[in-house]
Amino acid sequence: MRLAVCAEMVFLDLPFEERVRRVHEAGFDVELWDSRHRDIPALAATGAVFSSMTGYTSGSLVDPDTAGHVVQTAESLIPTALELGVSRMVVHPAELIDGKAARPVFRSSGRMWSTGARTLERLGRLGEKHGLTFCLENLNTVLDHPGIPLARAKDTLALVEAAGHPNVKLMLDLYHAQLGEGNLIELVRTALPHIGEVQVADVPGRCEPGTGEINYAAVARALAEAGYQGTVGMEAWAKDDSNAALDAFRTAFTVYAEEKA
Repeated sequence: MRLAVCAEMVFLDLPFEERVRRVHEAGFDVELWDSRHRDIPALAATGAVFSSMTGYTSGSLVDPDTAGHVVQTAESLIPTALELGVSRMVVHPAELIDGKAARPVFRSSGRMWSTGARTLERLGRLGEKHGLTFCLENLNTVLDHPGIPLARAKDTLALVEAAGHPNVKLMLDLYHAQLGEGNLIELVRTALPHIGEVQVADVPGRCEPGTGEINYAAVARALAEAGYQGTVGMEAWAKDDSNAALDAFRTAFTVYAEEKA
């Protein structure tokens, strides 16, 4: 497994370019969110490997009236992804503004379902054209993202399966899954064929592994035993020190290798 760290959430006292450099120098790939206001040439010059970035800026892939905006804005971000060498572009079940639902919806419909699957298929074709994968991220509606329809991991997984395109995968966020569903080890086993990347943070607090209730060493073993060889990204705040958070993350996801040795 490759390990990545979201530079948006660590080393918060430093300029963003320096955060990326610190994560890279610590031996991790880098995740980032909205790239529109970043100095892309400067980020590319850090030498970092960029694992993922936000893949759209407006629209809801489950809303027939705005799904086209998702595809249009995704296409507008592709030059940035290619310049940074990003592998995966992340989309969500609905439009987010500052992390909140732009238009909260508390009941899903069949029309949303079919629209979401068709939009993901369109994104898959776009990704195939440019050598990119679009990853649909599950979210929790309990705490962080109320009003996002079809957001649970079982729903996002089913949408990815329905899209049926090799350039559409699941961004399986285990922090969100723990809050919304639990049963994480069985979830990763079930979702494995469709996972594009795994994201982690502990519960409660959304800080690094080891600060909450999730047994991430056991999750790491389950991923390894299932044959997962993709990326695990820490999308988490540092509880205290960012360097210590990175060390804790690395430890949680290298336990299996050490045990086998």
